[in-house]
Amino acid sequence: MSQFTVTGRFQTRDGFAEFETTIEAENENVAREHAYAELGSQHNLKRTQIELEDVVESEEVTA
Repeated sequence: MSQFTVTGRFQTRDGFAEFETTIEAENENVAREHAYAELGSQHNLKRTQIELEDVVESEEVTA
């Protein structure tokens, strides 16, 4: 599995807040889905309130 750095912004009461998170996933699409799920559960957001700007693969994780 690879690590992906996901950056973007999400809607708040006062506008938008930027974020950057690292997610371990099989591919870029799975990383996007995990980002939506993680942010949605932490901040009680819907997918339409989250804008993913960039998904970049980082170095591989060695266990």
